[in-house]
Amino acid sequence: MTTHSDDTTDTTTVEYAPEEPARLDWAKHAPEVYKAMVRLEIAARQGLDHKLYELVKIRASQINHCAFCIDMHTKDTLAAGESVERILQLSAWDESRHFYTAKELAALELTEAVTVLTDGFVPDEVYENAAKHFEEAELAQLIAAITTINAWNRFGVTCRMTPGHYQPGQYK
Repeated sequence: MTTHSDDTTDTTTVEYAPEEPARLDWAKHAPEVYKAMVRLEIAARQGLDHKLYELVKIRASQINHCAFCIDMHTKDTLAAGESVERILQLSAWDESRHFYTAKELAALELTEAVTVLTDGFVPDEVYENAAKHFEEAELAQLIAAITTINAWNRFGVTCRMTPGHYQPGQYK
């Protein structure tokens, strides 16, 4: 709804859609699974560049339509000093490659391949490109990080976790 009081003063009222409540507080009802996921998260990020790690989490969350995780990881990434421009371009990274390093591009390409799995496997050329940019141990960590964020996304979208309330560093 938009209202205008006169030609010189613009009084705008915006009526947003109502916030959907979460379906289930899964962490409350499956606390051991939640604790195991947190431990997996901590283990998966070891040895990875923090900015790269966050870009991967945002991109996988975009693909999976996990609004809660997009909200969380975008805020954390901004708080860590990442540029707004690079975050905004993530949804179209393949058309805006000049914002990212070759290593980041390889990680984003691998993230998409592992997240989507439409052909049932990660294409050899995607894996080989990632392997050119990451030492084996770091590549294993990257695969673990991609797998972990995909698991978090499944909890988020299934339980319809509500975005918009997260504060940077809230779950650390």
